[in-house]
Parts: sequence; structure tokens; C-alpha cells
Amino acid sequence: MKDDMRSGCPINLSLEVFGDKWSLLIIRDMIFGGKRHFRELLRSQEGISSNILADRLKMLVEQRMLTRRDDPTHKQKAIYSLTEMTIALVPIMAQLGAWGRRYLPVSEELSIRAELMENGGPALWDRFMDELRHDHLGTPLDGPPRVRATLQAAYEEVVARKAREKATA
Repeated sequence: MKDDMRSGCPINLSLEVFGDKWSLLIIRDMIFGGKRHFRELLRSQEGISSNILADRLKMLVEQRMLTRRDDPTHKQKAIYSLTEMTIALVPIMAQLGAWGRRYLPVSEELSIRAELMENGGPALWDRFMDELRHDHLGTPLDGPPRVRATLQAAYEEVVARKAREKATA
């Protein structure tokens, strides 16, 4: 155990790695939003500052939650990828979303993915983790990726419906 960790408790050690708000939101945006570049992550709805983002990305790479490699299409860009230990957080993220939907005043458009993840349960989570392994780790995938596309389509459908309702109100 590292000397800077407070205890050997698995919950404490987990929180030492990803327990701050920004780290979890970066992981969320990479898992559910498919974001891989600094500028994409900087455009988070929650408004993370560039210095905080740079610090958290560095820490997540050091903790082996993410990897960083140069982007072959642009000299000054890097591509961040999830590692297996981060992909394994999908069920936890699904449960956090389900808990938030149940107990907090969420918006319909921002909670639709959580609803679908909760309703899909472990079978959906496993398919999604397979897609993430394919995208981030290069593992083979049985069939085309569908989970993130389904989640995104549901979000866009709610946004479009709310826009139509607002326009006719």
C-alpha cells in the first residue's frame, strides 16, 4: 500500500483514486459521451477549468485509469483511452445514475441514459463494456456497437421532443 493512502479499506482506496467530482465526470464523459481529447472533455456541461482538467487527466493516467498517446492526426493533440479497470466501473456508474434518478431532481434529457442503463441491467452493462474494450483497448467485438448509439439516440429524442413542446407552448 502506498504511504499516502489513508487506510487499506477498499472503499477508501477506491475514493483515493476516483473520489473527486471532476475525475468521475471525466470518466463519465469518456464512457457515455465517447470523448477522447482534452478539448472535448473541456466542453463538459459542468464547466471544468483547463487547469483542473489537465491535473485530473494527469492523475488518472498516473493511477492507470486512463492511458495517453499522441494523436497521429495532429501533433499537438493527445488521445485518452479507458483502461480495463476504468471500463469495469460501468456497473457502478449505472448504479450511481439509477440512485440519482430515484432520489435527486434530475432532468429528463440528462437522465434518460441512466434509465436505459438501469432497465438494461447487467446484460446491457456487459455489452457496453465489450464496446468500450473494443473502442479503447482494441479487443474484437461480436456484432456492431449499439449501446452507446442507443443511449445517444434516446438522449437526442428527448431533447428534440422537449424542443417541439417548447415551440408549441
